[in-house]
Amino acid sequence: MTTVDPAAGKAVYEADRAHVFHSWSAQGLIAPLPVAGAEGSYFWDYEGNRYLDFASQLVNTNIGHQHPKVVAAIKEQADKLCMIQPAFANDARSEAARLIAEIAPGDLNRVFFTNGGAEANENAIRMARLHTGRQKVLATYRSYHGATANAIALTGDPRRWPNETGVSGIVHFWGPYAYRSPFYSADEAQETERALAHLENTIVFEGASTVAAIVLETVVGTAGILVPPPGYLAGVRALCDKYGIIFIADEVMAGFGRTGAWFAVDNWGVTPDLITFAKGVNSGYVPLGGVVISDRIYETFRERPFPGGLTYSGHPLACAAAVATINAMRDEKIVENAKWLGESVIGPELRALAERHPSVGEVRGLGVFWAVELVKNKETREPLVAYNAAGADAKPMNDFAAACKARGLWPFVNMNRTHVVPPCTSTEAEVKEGLAILDEALTVADAFTV
Repeated sequence: MTTVDPAAGKAVYEADRAHVFHSWSAQGLIAPLPVAGAEGSYFWDYEGNRYLDFASQLVNTNIGHQHPKVVAAIKEQADKLCMIQPAFANDARSEAARLIAEIAPGDLNRVFFTNGGAEANENAIRMARLHTGRQKVLATYRSYHGATANAIALTGDPRRWPNETGVSGIVHFWGPYAYRSPFYSADEAQETERALAHLENTIVFEGASTVAAIVLETVVGTAGILVPPPGYLAGVRALCDKYGIIFIADEVMAGFGRTGAWFAVDNWGVTPDLITFAKGVNSGYVPLGGVVISDRIYETFRERPFPGGLTYSGHPLACAAAVATINAMRDEKIVENAKWLGESVIGPELRALAERHPSVGEVRGLGVFWAVELVKNKETREPLVAYNAAGADAKPMNDFAAACKARGLWPFVNMNRTHVVPPCTSTEAEVKEGLAILDEALTVADAFTV
């Protein structure tokens, strides 16, 4: 139920400004919205303003806000056992690992738990390097893999720039992006062919015998919701097999129903050697991430200690939330709902919206994982704002986002895109409500076209 208590909201805001240091922010230039509560696809502030969460917070509340079965599981686990260190066996941890392995493809049968996605990628890299005895790791420019040392070095987007630490062995390459092809491709088939040729050349010229792993977001998330063209992931798998390289699929954002499949790789029938996950595994109700490990890599550490660990690896409260989340997603057919929404509602509605608005250059996605790319001109495809625009240069996108919020929609905006990423539990009516607001707000973006 929406709470109306402006005085409480003011107190929350003042305490935040007095003591909280926010991520990715100039501290004196932000005004965080005090949130009073949330349920399902909505959250609200203390003024009584209600927002449809078209961002799923940080694309992680896949099961929606305050799902009663997950909340109950956390409470039950808290009454039973709040914390036990990772060296012990725990029923919640074991069951979460079993369920995750059960839905993972191929022989990915073991799970190393972390606190989130960045740590998952850190440990996956460590596993790959120790398994292969090689040092280099390849990742794409359009990517985000986390904010810890190796994860931010892997990252391609501008958040890497001020965080360069001289971490050795990270090499970036261009992944496929048919709308803005770095390979000047004429179609998706050519994009696949040329992107794979570029990747193989990178491997060869870096020295294939020095490359431990290729890390890919199966569907690139924050950097554009870039869906790989047909044949690309299978081609990456083949290159990894050819050169003895470990294929790490970063499914931190794309996993657990977001693309209309348990894991995004399922959409292409490709099995990586390692899958990293977090976010949707329990909708972030309690921090949790991890690495799903193939039998082959597991054998490397059967009698050789794995030199990594975390105090909260497989935290009982987080794992209990994951168990409840996966079971609820199965029982309520939430993954199927995400797939249906993408195919029958979001995709068709966004394509129609693109026809109406001169600012919409392309829409792309699957499941509840879509991007609307905004442009100044459809013919030239010039972005509505420049890459990494800030301040006054970002005004068109800032005005668009403000128009969404004024109408009760909380968008996910990055550079010249708005991402349509509601919870996997969203109803058709909720999605159409959000798309109708998006339609209105895009008239603001249209005013900046030429």
